[in-house]
Parts: sequence; structure tokens; C-alpha cells
Amino acid sequence: MRRPGPHELREAWESIDASLDEVLPYAGDPGVYPYGRKKLYATGDIEILAMNWASHRPCAPHDHGHSFGWINVMAGTVRHTLYTLDQDDIPVSFLTRDEPCGSRYFAPRGMIHSMENPTDDLTVTLHLYAPPITGMRVYDLERCAACVVSDDCGAWWPDEQRQLVREIKLSRTRTVREEALS
Repeated sequence: MRRPGPHELREAWESIDASLDEVLPYAGDPGVYPYGRKKLYATGDIEILAMNWASHRPCAPHDHGHSFGWINVMAGTVRHTLYTLDQDDIPVSFLTRDEPCGSRYFAPRGMIHSMENPTDDLTVTLHLYAPPITGMRVYDLERCAACVVSDDCGAWWPDEQRQLVREIKLSRTRTVREEALS
């Protein structure tokens, strides 16, 4: 599949007939991270990732670089939070919804979101992106910072320096009241 658009990617996605039993052995162990991730297939135009979600451990708000894709909940439930950028380019959540097993939803280019397994049950997702994710931006809202991570890093602040491609300091515009208090 060469440079698919969202509709072509969806058609390809619907032709993938993978079962949980086929995907689970490749989904990866989350370890200390929000999810374990494994790239199942990649070309220069698409990639397929399997993810096994730890319980009650949300990933950081993030985008998918210049990619768009489809996410399929193969087991369990995913709590999905969507964000918009405020006037200072800091993500602010505006919608949280639970996506049950069998849900399939679109992640448009530029979307900022986070996901988590809100239960103690097994939660596995399958992701199809075009093009393969590069330049993913991950946000740390407590530190008021963002970073671009390497292609082998998930949606969390990297532990390894080599996975931190670029760090971006975010700053809140100080209001008149805040300036008067300082």
C-alpha cells in the first residue's frame, strides 16, 4: 500500500483479520511503562503496532508526529482522553471516553491524546499508522515541557538520553495578577 489516505487505510485495516490470540504473543510486556509495544509490520508507508496496556497507568499526552491512523481495542477497555492546545500551546483535556473491546477509532494527524487501561483486566490494542510514526511529541504537563522522542520510544518521557531527540520548554503566559504578585 503506497501512501494511503485515511479511507484507504481504513479499508486496509478492515481487511486485517487478526485475532487476540494471534496478536497477544507480540504485544509486549509493559514493565514499568504504560504499555508494552511491538512493531508487527512496517514499510515506508505504513506500520502496525501491538500494545499491551498496564493497569491504571496512563500514557502521556502525545501526538503521532506527521502520521494518522486507526486504533482497534482487541481486549479490555481503553480510557481515551483528547486534548486541545491552549493559547500557550499547552494541552488541555476536553473529552474523556471509555472505548470498549471491539471499538475502532481514527487518530487524525495532529491529534493530541492519551490512553490508559482503567481496569485490572487485560487490555490490548492494535494500531495502524500512515506513514510510520516519526517525530512524536510527548507532553509532561507537570513539568510544563514537551519532547520529541525517537521512533522506538512510546508515549512517555524517555528514560534513555538517546530516545530524547529534542526537549521543548513550555511556558504559561503570565497574567497581570501573577505579575503583580511577583
